[in-house]
Amino acid sequence: MPLLQFDTTLSLSDAEKTAFADRVTELYTDEMATTAGHVAVTIRDREPADLHLGRAVDGPLVFLDAEIRQGRSLERKRSFALATMAYLGDTFDVPDENMKVVFTEHPGESMMGVDRVGGEWDGDGEDGD
Repeated sequence: MPLLQFDTTLSLSDAEKTAFADRVTELYTDEMATTAGHVAVTIRDREPADLHLGRAVDGPLVFLDAEIRQGRSLERKRSFALATMAYLGDTFDVPDENMKVVFTEHPGESMMGVDRVGGEWDGDGEDGD
């Protein structure tokens, strides 16, 4: 039941936002060994003055706050972060220096929808996260 929250200075059309959400959902399911049904993505457009990063260079900024269920290895998280940043760099020309990913991990029961309360992640890809 991850919530992938992107803040960006990119100016994206509705179609680009949909393609963006579809792609990061695919990256998440591939790299984190899960299914797509419960992956939530937000894309928030920001003015350049709204986002700051000390190492930033000229170009768009993209920050990802990934709220995820605890239990994934550092290797899985790093793989997803790198794949996402590679996608952003290749597709939208975001410089490496202008991207940041932060993971916040929660116990399974802290993540819920109308139809369920999350359980602990067991790595089989069948539990919705």
